[in-house]
Amino acid sequence: MKNRHFDLTNSIYFKILLLWIVLVLSSCNTKEKTKTENQAEVIVDADVITISESQFHAGQMELGKISMEEFNTVVKANGMFAVPPQNQVDVSAYYAGYVKNIKWLPGDEVKKGQELFTIENPEYVQIQQDFLEAKGQLNYLKSDYERQKKLLANNISSKKNFLKAESEYAVTHARHQSLKKKLSLMNINHKTLSVENIRSVIAIRSPLSGYITRINASNGMYLNPSDVALTVTNTDDLHVELKIFEKDLLLIKKEQLINIRLQNNSDRVYQGKVHLINKTIDAQDRTLELHGDLVNKSEAKLFVPGMYVEAEIVTSSTEQSALPSEAVANIENDFFVLIKEDEQVYRKVLVKIGTTQNGFTQILNAEDFTPNTTFLTKGTFNLLTE
Repeated sequence: MKNRHFDLTNSIYFKILLLWIVLVLSSCNTKEKTKTENQAEVIVDADVITISESQFHAGQMELGKISMEEFNTVVKANGMFAVPPQNQVDVSAYYAGYVKNIKWLPGDEVKKGQELFTIENPEYVQIQQDFLEAKGQLNYLKSDYERQKKLLANNISSKKNFLKAESEYAVTHARHQSLKKKLSLMNINHKTLSVENIRSVIAIRSPLSGYITRINASNGMYLNPSDVALTVTNTDDLHVELKIFEKDLLLIKKEQLINIRLQNNSDRVYQGKVHLINKTIDAQDRTLELHGDLVNKSEAKLFVPGMYVEAEIVTSSTEQSALPSEAVANIENDFFVLIKEDEQVYRKVLVKIGTTQNGFTQILNAEDFTPNTTFLTKGTFNLLTE
């Protein structure tokens, strides 16, 4: 009897244990199924993002639509600002002398004819004396020449006397004209020159209006005619000198637009136009030069000759469907945008992009969206990468 009761008891325990194992396994399957279903639900909603109004304003997000924007085909070039040869002058003295009264600094503005400095040399006195003597002799010799001419015509005087008077007058006249020219180069007015105002100091004046860009002379320095005392540059006709490669030559034409950027400020764009294309190619680097004028001439005062620039020459221009570049997020070389579906609901959509210019990115599959489709145009990348 005892053995039978023991077997029965063991049998009941075994059935209870088996039932418990079945219930546990069933529960695990249910939990696994629920977990799988939840995961499936997350996958379905992965492309949907909800943005509250407070999040929208805190993130300074913006909305917009696809618009038609101008995209250019460009040729890139490097170069610098420069002035025409006639707008830059190296100032020196035509006659040697000691520098006096030079007070300029690089960057100072000067007007045409304004005194730059003075130089002193006793030899200047001799030139003025020679001019006054030649001027005094010329009146007498001219009168004698005309008198001898009349006497010869009346057969009163010999031809020899006439030729002598003519020769003396011609030689003195040539000497007078030569000295007058020298005085002009010395900035001395021959009409007002007299014995009373002969001087040993002469003024060197600016040949054009502009700015002092270089100074080589100093007070007390002996300046030879070949020495450059200072340089004056007029920036009114400032232009850009650019280098382009030989392969791009056929794309470049006069009057094409040039986008000009300074090396240290690429965000600001200045407008220019192609003015002149050089006809000679550099044999070493296979490049050639072109000159471009600023569209807004008043901007010339912002720059100085020699300033380095980066430029884009616009060879063609077309309008394309585009979004602001901030609206497009690059995620592992795929490009996505967020489309507004409801008041606070946005959907992630894959797009095909083209070129990017001036803050806009070309959307190649723009026909997949309606004209009224609204995009998140600011804050897209941060939302998609969180």
